[in-house]
Amino acid sequence: MVRVAISEQMVGEPAIEVKKRIDTLSHVIYRTLLFVVLAVVVVTILPEFGVNAAALIAGLGLFGLAVGFGAQNLVKDIINGTFILVENQYGVGDVVTVGGITGVVQDINLRRTILRDMDGVVHSVGHGQVDITSNWTKSFSRVNLNVAVSYTTDLDRAIEVINGVGKELAEDPMYKGRIIDAPHVLRVDAFAESGIELKIIGDTAPIEQWTIMGELRLRLKKAFDAEGIEIPFPQRTVHVSAAPVRPPGSLVADLSPAAAVEPQVGRRQPADTRLDDGDGDQGE
Repeated sequence: MVRVAISEQMVGEPAIEVKKRIDTLSHVIYRTLLFVVLAVVVVTILPEFGVNAAALIAGLGLFGLAVGFGAQNLVKDIINGTFILVENQYGVGDVVTVGGITGVVQDINLRRTILRDMDGVVHSVGHGQVDITSNWTKSFSRVNLNVAVSYTTDLDRAIEVINGVGKELAEDPMYKGRIIDAPHVLRVDAFAESGIELKIIGDTAPIEQWTIMGELRLRLKKAFDAEGIEIPFPQRTVHVSAAPVRPPGSLVADLSPAAAVEPQVGRRQPADTRLDDGDGDQGE
């Protein structure tokens, strides 16, 4: 029933989006109905064992009211989760950012969403903590990257090479079904410190943008090398001035810094002493 209803409702949408919507609602509806049916079965069978079902239901109602007042966060989780499912903000298989965590949606119910991030860590995010949801794979995804070239590069030639590589990638049988709009140069995006940045965009099938960007970078590097287009990298020039060279034997050069500033108090400076030995010869 869910498959038929969703297929009719989402006519014209990508098949992967229809499948994600069907899987998400099927799991939620199944588990919710299972809980309701079990509760009804228990209440129906209890009178056969002499248990007053009416009193039990009244007691459960009071218990539920008390739980509602004491577990406001749980109620908030369920209400937010209902809106997430009804509005189809995301579903199982989407890459989303919720509660500040980005990952693939592995499971979702009325209370929480299970995400697995790129490190393989599984996160359980309560819907009451979700104020903003960001879906990276809704209907389609987008290639969005900057490529820098040196200031001496002929920009027209560089743009022509990039567009050619994007078109070639879109026509490759391995990637043709994953690309909706071939990657191409949108504009000159910035005059950066080391080079000129060109903005490249293109549309892909959901969750395929990272694969396409990786292959595009690889092919651009090979094409730039073949065309002699330089990809700049940060460079720094350091100027070092040499200390002045003092002549050997100078007082400042011979004295250590400590000795040069040490006061010479109560000490006689050594001087040349000439002695007369009486025969006219003088010795030092």
